[in-house]
Amino acid sequence: MGISVFFVFCSLAGHLAQSEVILQADRPFLRVAVSDKATIECCYKGEGVDLTWEKRSVSHTIQNMTMLEHMNKELKKDQYTEIICGILTFQSVQENDTGLYQCSLRYKGSGVLTHGTYLQVYRPLEKTINLSEATKNTILTVEGVLLLLSVMMPSMALLFKSRSLKRLEMKKIKQEEENIYQGLNLDDCCTTYDQIERSMAQGPYQDVGNMMEEKEEIQLEKP
Repeated sequence: MGISVFFVFCSLAGHLAQSEVILQADRPFLRVAVSDKATIECCYKGEGVDLTWEKRSVSHTIQNMTMLEHMNKELKKDQYTEIICGILTFQSVQENDTGLYQCSLRYKGSGVLTHGTYLQVYRPLEKTINLSEATKNTILTVEGVLLLLSVMMPSMALLFKSRSLKRLEMKKIKQEEENIYQGLNLDDCCTTYDQIERSMAQGPYQDVGNMMEEKEEIQLEKP
């Protein structure tokens, strides 16, 4: 009976101690590049609390924080809300700083561990080619000129092609006209033209005497 009363008393004391310390929400994740500044906070509400930082590494082992040169910690209290925040600052984070950082809060012999913030330190990709601003502007100008040429060249090629097709068409028409005139005999054209003029000058009626004379002349010409 005495042992059971003792355990009940201890549990009530622990519950009372935890109820006097109200935890605030922690930032769950923080990702920072190497050599950048990182700040982690754990906040709570309560007086007379002893705060220590603990780090849970990738191997899930809990380690007490060993403050290094690039770290510093402080406590800040808001006078209006009475919320106290433990602040852990890394001036220049390193890759081995990666891990889960939690606050161990102790009050009147009992303790509670905050959810903590996982800090991930990454190394950014290094630039393979370090170009100056002048070089970048030159590259952009060349790209603009090439883009303009890629737009203009097809239209110019189409224009030249249409002009060449038009020249070929005109040349073909000219050759066809020359072929038409080459097939004509100019002497035959003149003889036919003279006959037409003579028939128009004589009219539809002719003298019988003239016709007889023409027949005699024609007969005399025969061998």
